[in-house]
Amino acid sequence: MRSLDQIIEAEEQTFLQRVPKSIALHAQASKSIPGGVASSWASSRPTPVWVSHGSGAHVWDVDGNRYIDFHAGYGANVVGHANPAVVAAVQDRVTLGTHFAQPTPDLIVVAEELAKRFGLPQWRFCNSGSEATMDAIHLMRAVTGKDLIIKIEGSYNGHHDSVLVSIFRSTSQLGPEQEPWRVPTAGVPQAIADLVRIVPYNDLVALERVLTEFKNEIAGMIFEPMMMNAGIIAPQDNYLHGVRELTAKHGVLLAFDEVKTGLVVHHGGATKLYGVTPDIVCLAKALGGGVPCGAIGGTDEVMSAITDGRYNQIGTFNGNPLTMAAARAVLTQVMTPDVYDRANELGSYILGNALETLHRYGQSAYGFQAGFKVCVVFSDKPAKNYREFLDISTGISHLHFLKQFNGGIFLPPWGKSESLTLSVAHTKADADIYIQNLVEFGEVLQSMGERASKVFAAGSYN
Repeated sequence: MRSLDQIIEAEEQTFLQRVPKSIALHAQASKSIPGGVASSWASSRPTPVWVSHGSGAHVWDVDGNRYIDFHAGYGANVVGHANPAVVAAVQDRVTLGTHFAQPTPDLIVVAEELAKRFGLPQWRFCNSGSEATMDAIHLMRAVTGKDLIIKIEGSYNGHHDSVLVSIFRSTSQLGPEQEPWRVPTAGVPQAIADLVRIVPYNDLVALERVLTEFKNEIAGMIFEPMMMNAGIIAPQDNYLHGVRELTAKHGVLLAFDEVKTGLVVHHGGATKLYGVTPDIVCLAKALGGGVPCGAIGGTDEVMSAITDGRYNQIGTFNGNPLTMAAARAVLTQVMTPDVYDRANELGSYILGNALETLHRYGQSAYGFQAGFKVCVVFSDKPAKNYREFLDISTGISHLHFLKQFNGGIFLPPWGKSESLTLSVAHTKADADIYIQNLVEFGEVLQSMGERASKVFAAGSYN
């Protein structure tokens, strides 16, 4: 009887046999590019996959293999690849000039549309999710004159110093549950990490304790209203309302990091889905339809700090004409409110069939679906925070990624942490291939002779 490690090794060999050109390009790139990839998140086992092109719901690698794409560039391509409306908008704009560092009329359309969707009247633009959350934290400190920031334990809110604290840790590195260690990522000084206070997700008691202990010292709290990068951890009943009430009570500004959820889980993001409006919303990813983008929205009071010069929100490429043209097409032509009904129908079909299939083969699993996001996590107990999520085996998740890839489905390679992203181009036929691959996955797990959820492979697969 084969062990989980042996099954994974066999699937990795199948994976590698499919992508010889990717292997060769990675070897060549590694001579001049650290790790052979443009971003460390593209590093993955057994090798990064080099992509040739995409169209609609599909991508092709450089070896000519076609995949149904549920990776979507870590959730950015909700409009599908080479969406005709986005392509036309960018092609029209590119012939008129690509950069001026001055406003163009599309800026107004995008800002007004975002104001309607998210209920915040004022918007500024940037070029990535990290820039959006960085501006949000700068802005909260500028408005309040205070230094401390609250973030969620284990959450990823961008790759700038203020939030590269308490992320991607094992349980042994988190510290006491009531007093988590403020461990910064390499390259971030401990002095900056010490300006952050860490609280678990879905824990109002811990939040109130921190707000009380550091009364009049906290500028703001930034967090994902749905915790991503941990499958998807949904807010418990009244959690978001409770966060809003507590931060308002203590005079602390509240920023929603909707980089992964905005325009994806609902046409007005988690903000509208749950009916809780923060002081600031951060957007990126899906807004640009595949073009680099970022945005931050806020109340009149908060954004007045930009208007009157207390905070200079700056960037040479902010509001770039190509980005604004793409975002306008995304908001007005593609991601209209009606498309979310179809996304919810397809997403619930995937989740329901996925869980039924896994349970039929004796594999514990839970999941979550909202709009274009679906997650399936291989555990019998839904995690309510990051510490609980860390206890879930990475081995089963990695095997699932391999089986789907070898069966023509492209998932994010960090299988345990990431979720599926659908697009407007996906169909039930695409979903059925994903589900059929799960049947084969379940048969492999069943052949191991015990419930795979109880098996922990040696080493790490993420």
